[in-house]
Amino acid sequence: MRAVGVTAFGGPEVLHIVELPVPEPGDGEVRIKVAAATVNPTDTGLRAGLRGGPAGVEPPYVPGMELAGEIDSAGPGASWQPGERVMAIVSPWAAGRGAQAEYVVVPSDSVARVPDEVSMAAAATLPMNGLTARIALDLLGLQPGQTIAVTGAAGAVGGYVMQLAANEGLRVIGDASPADVELVKSLGADIVVPRGPDVAAAIRREAPEGVDAMVDAALIGPPVLAAIRDGGQLVAVRPFPGETERSIKISLVLVGSHLHEGDKIAELAGLVSEGKLTLRVARELPAEEAVQAHRQLEAGGTRGRIVLTF
Repeated sequence: MRAVGVTAFGGPEVLHIVELPVPEPGDGEVRIKVAAATVNPTDTGLRAGLRGGPAGVEPPYVPGMELAGEIDSAGPGASWQPGERVMAIVSPWAAGRGAQAEYVVVPSDSVARVPDEVSMAAAATLPMNGLTARIALDLLGLQPGQTIAVTGAAGAVGGYVMQLAANEGLRVIGDASPADVELVKSLGADIVVPRGPDVAAAIRREAPEGVDAMVDAALIGPPVLAAIRDGGQLVAVRPFPGETERSIKISLVLVGSHLHEGDKIAELAGLVSEGKLTLRVARELPAEEAVQAHRQLEAGGTRGRIVLTF
C-alpha cells in the first residue's frame, strides 16, 4: 500500500511516498480504507524530528492523526461492518504508522460514523481537533453565562472550542486579525479582539475582572495569564512553558491520551449534522503532494485543515 513516509528527519522535502505491507486488524480492531487524512502541526513536528522517532519503531514513519474512509475489514470482537463510512483518530507515536496511508488499522473504539451528508475530506478534519476542543471544555467545566477566551480563534482547534462553548451558553471572546474578524464571529465569538502581543490587555478591556477561563490554541503561553481572573483556568494544548500566577489552574490537553473516545467523536459528528459545528477544509491535495501540504501549513495563515486524499 502507498503511504506518506518519513525515512529521515528534516524539511518538507524529506517526505515521499513509500510502499508498506497492508496491516491486518487484530481482536477489537478494524482496518479502514482511507479516503482522506489531514495535515496538522503535529505532523510537521514528526517530520522534523522534534521528538525523535516513535520508540522501538524503524522508519519509515507515517504521519497523521485523523482520517476518514470505509471499514475494509473487522477483526474479532470489533463493532463495525465492512463498507461503513467512518472517521477515526490514530497516533503515529504508538506504532510509527499514522493516518496518511491507504489502509490504517485502529481500535474499534477510536472510530465514529461519518454522517451521510458529510464528505470524507470534511469528516477527516474532525477527530483530532474536535476531540481536543471537547476535552478542553470538559476539563474547564464552565457553567452557562461564564466567560471563556480563545486564542488562535480562527484556527481549527480554536474554531471548534468557540462553537462548542457558544452552544453550551458561554460568553465567548476570540482573537482575530482584521481579515478573520467575520470568520471568528461566525464561529461563535460574542466579542472579537485583535490578535497579537497585546491580546491579554485587549481581553481585559472587554472583561475587566478577567475571563473565567482561556484555551490558548495559539500557544502564546505565560503572557495570556494576565487576561484570566484570579483563580481562573487555562487550558494549554502544548506543555506550558512557565509558572502560573494568582492561583490560576493550568491544564494540559494531550489528545494522544484520548485515542479510545470514539463516543465523543460521534457526539461531535451529531453536532455537525445539527449545523452546530462547522467542518472546514482549506485545501485538498493528493497524498503525492504531501510536500506542498507541509509547506503551505508551515507558511501560516491556513484557515481550516489541508487534507490529503488517497
